[in-house]
Amino acid sequence: MNPSDRALPQVDVRVLGSLRPFRTDRGLPYEFSHAVPADGVVARQLVTEFGLPLDRTEGVFVNHVVHGLGVRIMPGDRIAFCPNDTPGPHRFFLGLFNAGRDDDA
Repeated sequence: MNPSDRALPQVDVRVLGSLRPFRTDRGLPYEFSHAVPADGVVARQLVTEFGLPLDRTEGVFVNHVVHGLGVRIMPGDRIAFCPNDTPGPHRFFLGLFNAGRDDDA
């Protein structure tokens, strides 16, 4: 993080499951804070910015509610990116099955 970003609004980020190595293999944390504009940013943009593959990212939890990658992330949100290889029953239970189909955009 750029030191000047500390003054910008932040989100708390987690990268879950099989997406973690896309961060950790490069020596990057899978839990971190990140600066976002005051008017927010679309989750899909953060996936790319964090070096995660779009085709392997199924959804994002925003403040404990799952959404598609078209959802707008706002300052103060707590987010977690979920891989598309989450086992079947868990995908339904967590709501990922529908999130992956819904862009929220």
